[in-house]
Amino acid sequence: MGAYILRRVLLMAPTLFGILLINFILTQFLPGGPIEQIIAQLEDQTSATDRITGGGSEVSGGGGTSEYRGAQGLPPEFIADLERQFGFDKPPIERFLLMVGNYLTFNFGDSYFRSISVVDLVLEKMPVSISLGLWSTLLAYAISIPLGIRKATRDGSGFDTWTSGVIIVAYAVPSFLFAIMLLVLFAGGSYWRIFPLRGLTSDDWATLSLGGKALDYLWHIALPVTASTIGAFATMTLLTKNSFLDEIKKQYVVTARAKGLTEARVLYGHVFRNAMLIVIAGFPAVFISVFFGGSLIIETIFSLDGLGRLAFESAIQRDYPVVFGTLYVFGLMGLVVGLASDLMYVYVDPRIDFESRET
Repeated sequence: MGAYILRRVLLMAPTLFGILLINFILTQFLPGGPIEQIIAQLEDQTSATDRITGGGSEVSGGGGTSEYRGAQGLPPEFIADLERQFGFDKPPIERFLLMVGNYLTFNFGDSYFRSISVVDLVLEKMPVSISLGLWSTLLAYAISIPLGIRKATRDGSGFDTWTSGVIIVAYAVPSFLFAIMLLVLFAGGSYWRIFPLRGLTSDDWATLSLGGKALDYLWHIALPVTASTIGAFATMTLLTKNSFLDEIKKQYVVTARAKGLTEARVLYGHVFRNAMLIVIAGFPAVFISVFFGGSLIIETIFSLDGLGRLAFESAIQRDYPVVFGTLYVFGLMGLVVGLASDLMYVYVDPRIDFESRET
């Protein structure tokens, strides 16, 4: 197993290299880079100044020619200095190789438009995204597994029918719409003000006791986690039910029942281990989908300053160090979670041997 883990770890490097290379190539063809963003901002400022002073060629109607630099465009020396500052005076291949070399030591550089390093910026936003992804995934599994088992054992009953209706509705409602509904109902919209409207902690969080901090954190995270869990909960419940139904119909279950084993022993002593393999396999997909896909929408609606919102704003601003830094972190986390899923496979069913499968 050690050799398999080593191979997976070694494969992470070329995988991350490929992710960075593809996205770096794409950015070379996107209009409106960071230099253009700064030039556009400066030109907007000079245009506004010209309007205040009476125009670019006449000052307050006096008929004289304006000596304001904005009326004549930015000097080439200034633009060249900007290119040197951002590293755009080097060829693209050289810039990419320098970036990859720095990323090997987790040196992501500094943000173009924020006075902070990318590492500090990612560490600052990480707790929000981790909180959403981790709690949403754990809550989805805590609800889905027992509910899926119950539906499988009572397949076709009234309980199975009405819970399936609830699951279908939960799956059909988009997470952002459900989040807005939660805000309107429970965050001071048109009904009750039970939960806070924004943020992950209260303003006086630092002065609270340890228990008070925990309760305040859970109070703030309740609605965002509930909104991001709804889709994953529905999918995982049906996956768990179908997996258990497939296992219950197999011959070894009939044999176990014929030997006089109790239904609980059959379900949790034999069926559970085999049925849970496919559920465990879906753990990375659930976590990654909540962490990456839903984080931007949920963070925006609940005014949470996390990695999803940071990556989106950085892409709009063409803040490439932050874009590639968050992309690197997201990709690395996805690969690590995938490896953890395989290790969980082996833990649940020691008969699985990835090394012998590859040979």
